[in-house]
Amino acid sequence: MILSEKPAFVPSQSTSPYQDSVAAYWNAERNPVNLRLGEVDGFYHHHYGIGEPDWSVLEGPEDTREERTVRELHRLESAQAQLLADHLGPIPAEGRLLDAGCGRGGGSLVANARFGCQVDGVSISSHQVEFANRQAEKHGVADRVRFHLRNMLDTGFESGSFDGIWNNESTMYVELSQLFAEHARQLRRGGRYVTITGCYNDTYGLPSRAVSEINAHYICDIHPRSTYFRELAANRLVPVSVIDLTAATVPYWELRAKSHLVTGIERSFLDAYKDGSFQYLLIAADRV
Repeated sequence: MILSEKPAFVPSQSTSPYQDSVAAYWNAERNPVNLRLGEVDGFYHHHYGIGEPDWSVLEGPEDTREERTVRELHRLESAQAQLLADHLGPIPAEGRLLDAGCGRGGGSLVANARFGCQVDGVSISSHQVEFANRQAEKHGVADRVRFHLRNMLDTGFESGSFDGIWNNESTMYVELSQLFAEHARQLRRGGRYVTITGCYNDTYGLPSRAVSEINAHYICDIHPRSTYFRELAANRLVPVSVIDLTAATVPYWELRAKSHLVTGIERSFLDAYKDGSFQYLLIAADRV
């Protein structure tokens, strides 16, 4: 009797009808605030910026104002990506990183340029994965940077195979208990996890109206700050650095609100940050 081979493991792409709707959203998304900024240098990010803008971009000749503003917004979002990479620690060239919820792949390309290591990115959006892989080819790093149509809650990668993992503004689409359990499984002992995320401030109470508007706009579910630290501890991820980036990101939103790239959600972010109901945090943790 000849036994058939065991079927290869196929990671799930979504775990619920909700995640199907998230995938559909990002498959259809063509927002200029993401695409125009990425066109500046081929690093397409799906996150916000930090730092003080050069407000002079809003002055000067009107016919070049849009281009100046795009470049300045991209400079601020690039600074955010570099800050996250700073907190991954010293990654050797033979190391391996995972970009969980990779978007169009800008963060993975930043990490590869910084460390020279292998980077895998995962997304449940087929459009994002195809786009990101094309960018890796254009940057000449497709042999080191690869993007996969997989769910970050169930990637199928080997246990202990990564030196570092990060989420950049993607944790609000999943349950943190499941996410951090999967990250802890995949990280080697001593490996580093980093997230930059918006979270609602527990001391404010329940999510404010502005936070609820952000949830509705992005069909996400912003977690309370306390949940991050509870679930990190439950999954052997010990924080080594926590930075409140709220004040550092407000100027980005103020510039974006004055730009031609407004999406209608800028006021909700500014209201939530300024009334204290919403925070923008960087958390770095080690797998113990």
